Amino acid sequence: MEYDLIVIGAGPGGYVAAIRAAQLGLKVACVEKEAALGGTCLRVGCIPSKALLESTERLHAAQHEFLSHGILATGVSVDLGLMMKRKDHVVATLTQGVAGLLKKNKITHFVGQAQIAGQGRVNVMQADGMTPLSATNVIIATGSHPVSLRGVELDGNRLGTSTEALSYPEIPQHLIVIGAGVIGLELGSVWKRLGSKVTVIEYHPRILPGMDADIAKDALKIFEKQGIEFRLGRKVTAARVEGETVVVEVENEGEIRGDRVLVAVGRKPNTEGLGLDVVEIQRDSQGRILVDVNYKTTAPGFFAIGDVIPGPMLAHKAEEEGVACVEFIVTGHAHVDYNTIPSVIYTHPEIASVGQTEEQLNAGGVKYRKGVFPFRGNGRAQALGDVVGKVKILADATTDRVLGVHIIGPRAGDLIAEATVSMAFGASSEDIARVCHAHPTLSETLKEAALAVEGRAIHQ
Repeated sequence: MEYDLIVIGAGPGGYVAAIRAAQLGLKVACVEKEAALGGTCLRVGCIPSKALLESTERLHAAQHEFLSHGILATGVSVDLGLMMKRKDHVVATLTQGVAGLLKKNKITHFVGQAQIAGQGRVNVMQADGMTPLSATNVIIATGSHPVSLRGVELDGNRLGTSTEALSYPEIPQHLIVIGAGVIGLELGSVWKRLGSKVTVIEYHPRILPGMDADIAKDALKIFEKQGIEFRLGRKVTAARVEGETVVVEVENEGEIRGDRVLVAVGRKPNTEGLGLDVVEIQRDSQGRILVDVNYKTTAPGFFAIGDVIPGPMLAHKAEEEGVACVEFIVTGHAHVDYNTIPSVIYTHPEIASVGQTEEQLNAGGVKYRKGVFPFRGNGRAQALGDVVGKVKILADATTDRVLGVHIIGPRAGDLIAEATVSMAFGASSEDIARVCHAHPTLSETLKEAALAVEGRAIHQ
């Protein structure tokens, strides 16, 4: 079967690339090894975790916050089965939605393992045989999978990854999380709210490595106040299962015992078994496919996007790359501004950032000014009863151009969009400060932080 484009993988990068290609008039085939579309993000990542975070945040509010609003909620309890059923329904609705989008755009969908057979040739390996496909161009968008640690052999049950932690059959008494990054903190928060004791072990001396250190420091204090225990600067040397108990060995500390372990120490590109060597597609030492600025691999006609190439493993990054890659194939032009790709952590409070951190600016010798405004000074935050956190804007000391924005507080994941758009258009902090923001809204915190860059915040 001949196509203009074959997309391998139907995650956020793959299915978006396929749809954009169809919009531009290409005949497209999309190959996905899983029966359900949407990739890791939709099936066992972003979407189910956010569904559980939302459910457990409402539980926590009912148990601890309603009374301050004059609402008496007694006897609040959890039906874990119903909570998981809701999460699964959200996932199923969206996976079916992706299938509908492919059908609407007349994209041919193949279920099976894709194997590169040569230039412009891909075989789809299926239970009942093999289907050969050919196309002028091929995009590899196969995503990533969780990795483990040396000495920690995952069993898919007591010793598991985020996949298992999204569907525990009962609430753990003591969940041990290895890794204080985004996944570990989000899922640790879920099970803490549901009643688990949660201990987070992190090799680095801080949580959220790579994030603005000031924001990460604030986050640590907040999470500790919520009852999550941290062991920072600790190396896990082994983990084993003894009946219904898991034993984690920590260097210079001894053993920590619990009933489940979540290993959240990073992810690895899904590049094995694709036949990359058949067409001599080169990878780096971490298994990531090497591409140029237009996502071309070292093999003619083959492109790669998303988690399989260098850069942050974010669904929205993959989507932008998918669109840019296809537009380059069709028009010869493509661009993604990697400095304006936001990141969000959906704990409570939420944490969001875009652009450079103070540490990066200092390391680069960039002189900057800083404006900070606390949510406690915002009327809408006070009305919500959600006042913990702050907004920080970093602007070039000479030009005032916004270089980075970092937020910890209510709805940070939504608020970061204004900062992202502002940076994409090269805005200065004064530009943000002079825009009229509706009152009372949380977005006023960005205006005040922008004013604070010049020391003239009104409500501080």
